Amino acid sequence: MAYNYPEVRLRTFIRAGSRDVLESVLRRTYVWMTLGLFITAGVAAFVSASPLFKGLTGRPLIFFGSLVIELALVMGLSWGLRRLSTVIAIPLFAVYAILNGLTFSSLFVVYTLGSITYAFLASAILFGVMSILGYTTKINLAKVGTFLLMGIVGLVVAMIVNICWASSTLEWIITFVGICLFLGLTMFDTQRIRGMTSTALLQGDEDVEARLGIIGALSLYLDFVNLFLFLLRLSGRRR
Repeated sequence: MAYNYPEVRLRTFIRAGSRDVLESVLRRTYVWMTLGLFITAGVAAFVSASPLFKGLTGRPLIFFGSLVIELALVMGLSWGLRRLSTVIAIPLFAVYAILNGLTFSSLFVVYTLGSITYAFLASAILFGVMSILGYTTKINLAKVGTFLLMGIVGLVVAMIVNICWASSTLEWIITFVGICLFLGLTMFDTQRIRGMTSTALLQGDEDVEARLGIIGALSLYLDFVNLFLFLLRLSGRRR
């Protein structure tokens, strides 16, 4: 997946008077992302307070099956959204948000409601700041993005290792590194949406607003959710 895009094209795109299109893409992106977060939060809260939660936790096969489907969906969406029509991509994104809500329902049992609220608000503030920086910076973050993605791979490996090792020190390191990585990815993905919009317009893509709106929503949704989870691990009070 190529993330590098010419900055000259971006400047040409803005000078060409297409800023309105870019702003429309970003509006769609944040609307879809916010809707996805509300769906996830609503499903998680509903499931945690209903008999369905006991059914999910009492049958590990169902719980882990939803995790596998969720992983398959996000991989498919990440790699196939550029080829999928928006008519197909939007329902898939909604299904992914619902499945996330099912798996996140356990958070309402493990952590206090105050901790979840605090972590969500902190995530929203930090996410907003980094997204603004990603949109306004003139520094090309393509190379930084490559290192961030490599860092995510290393983070996953460290988390798997710590499942067996159970080191509290490594747990703290993983948490702080995770927060830093997803703050950086928020900034990078915001700039990448700007660059993809520029390229799509120069190529004459007529469906750029709807298509890139949902692509950007998925990217930033994943950044926000993971940032929230790591902040919750750092500051959350367990029941």
